[in-house]
Amino acid sequence: MTTDIESPYLLTPGPLTTSSETKQVMLRDWGSRDAAFIRINRELRAHVVSIAGGGDDLTCVPVQGSGTFAVEAMLAGFVPRDGKILLVINGAYGHRMAKICDYLGRDFLIYETPEDTPPDPAAISDRLAVDSKITHVAIVHCETTSGILNPIEAVAAAVAGQGRRLLIDAMSSFGALPLDMGQVACDAVAASANKCLEGVPGIGFVVCREAALSKTKGNAHSLSLDLYDQWHAMEGNGQWRFTPPTHVVAALHQALAEHVAEGGVAGRGARYRRNCDVLVAGMRAMGFETLLPDALQAPIIVTFHMPIDPAFNFQVFYDRLAAKGYVIYPGKLAAADSFRIGCIGRLDETVIGGAVDAIRETLKQMGVQRCGPLAA
Repeated sequence: MTTDIESPYLLTPGPLTTSSETKQVMLRDWGSRDAAFIRINRELRAHVVSIAGGGDDLTCVPVQGSGTFAVEAMLAGFVPRDGKILLVINGAYGHRMAKICDYLGRDFLIYETPEDTPPDPAAISDRLAVDSKITHVAIVHCETTSGILNPIEAVAAAVAGQGRRLLIDAMSSFGALPLDMGQVACDAVAASANKCLEGVPGIGFVVCREAALSKTKGNAHSLSLDLYDQWHAMEGNGQWRFTPPTHVVAALHQALAEHVAEGGVAGRGARYRRNCDVLVAGMRAMGFETLLPDALQAPIIVTFHMPIDPAFNFQVFYDRLAAKGYVIYPGKLAAADSFRIGCIGRLDETVIGGAVDAIRETLKQMGVQRCGPLAA
């Protein structure tokens, strides 16, 4: 696998390192109403649906903007104005959904577990059983605050068992971790181009059941984020309602072709798992401790505790790694000092091994001797 060595490696949860071919297709200009561009949109939508499990009952509705735009469009579209949603939270992106619901004026209830703890499906079922006003449940599949993989199949079964509707934020899992909407009972899944699909920022999308989407007319609070209206327009003439990010669409179309060539979800996920294994083994060998045990760790992004060594300064660490060509990510935990290193993007084991070597060299330059969070 080749990578563009002129750019730094982005060991982040997105934006991330893309292939040279994906970058190259953005050099062409596209007319948003041209037949060729309409074809690209049609193929893109169909391909995304296939990644979600396929089926004639599913559709993909893209929206301009980041993944948060797609999540907001999903929540606003599928939760009626008089509905109530149970938000299952164990990280910052769950809390972001709560903030969205607050802005939207949607009634919501929170079930929260610590950032290193998956939700209990039985606890979700219990909350639904005692509150008949709850119409929907929303959960993050892979919470990139910590890197934890939540038990989406068990949660979906619990929600369906209580006769409620499930909405999934699959931003950091879609395309690399299994999520078959033919097997997981849910109305909609939100994701974006610039995560595991290895496109560039600028497009979010919602994969949803047409039967559920057809009942959402009038729910949206915003013209721009009206999923029903966007779907209705695209089904009619294949075009976006408003100016699309044409270059970003073309890049995602190319990235999806590369996704197929790699073996789809299984192939992409396997490479990310190898990256994660090399990263975790190398960091632990230096004395770093991961937030999560291996059983809960998704191969997307890994959270490490900050070293207690007084010679360690994260900003210095970050800057020196960036100067060596490796960009990592600050921590987002509420309860502990941490930093994160991503395993996704157009990276392989060789790149990750190089990052581990650069980290070891940087720590030596800084005079850091203890990489654990506790004194020896």
